[in-house]
Amino acid sequence: MRLLIFLGVIYLAYRAVKSWVSQGTTQRPVFEKSAGEIDDVMIKDPFCGIYFPKRDGVHQKVDGADLYFCSAECRDKYMASRSKQ
Repeated sequence: MRLLIFLGVIYLAYRAVKSWVSQGTTQRPVFEKSAGEIDDVMIKDPFCGIYFPKRDGVHQKVDGADLYFCSAECRDKYMASRSKQ
């Protein structure tokens, strides 16, 4: 019986300390976003045609236009094909 009371006191102390420590941190749920908030824009690679997040793209300015490529390899192939024309 003493063991059960002792374990109960330990558990309550643990919960109190955990509650006290977590008061300073406020966590926002992972899936909670405000209306209209966009994580990232998907764009199409002008050379290979796949879609990828714009933030992961390789940027190149061509004739005043901003182009984004999925990789440096696609960018280089695109630039090489333009120079052959």
